[in-house]
Amino acid sequence: MPKAKVHSGAAKRFKKTGSGYKRKSAHKSHILTKMTTKRKRQLRGTSAVHASDKVLIDRMLRAKG
Repeated sequence: MPKAKVHSGAAKRFKKTGSGYKRKSAHKSHILTKMTTKRKRQLRGTSAVHASDKVLIDRMLRAKG
């Protein structure tokens, strides 16, 4: 059986966890000099992906289950 194709961009953006998927915060890629230290610190962590988006991410990553 051939290998299932995976959306490589989604594979970099989302990580599978026991309860679903995690993603990084948006707006943390460039022009960081204009952001306050407090704002950059708040964007540092990860967030859980909403349950309604789980089906789309499963399809992109070809996850089983």
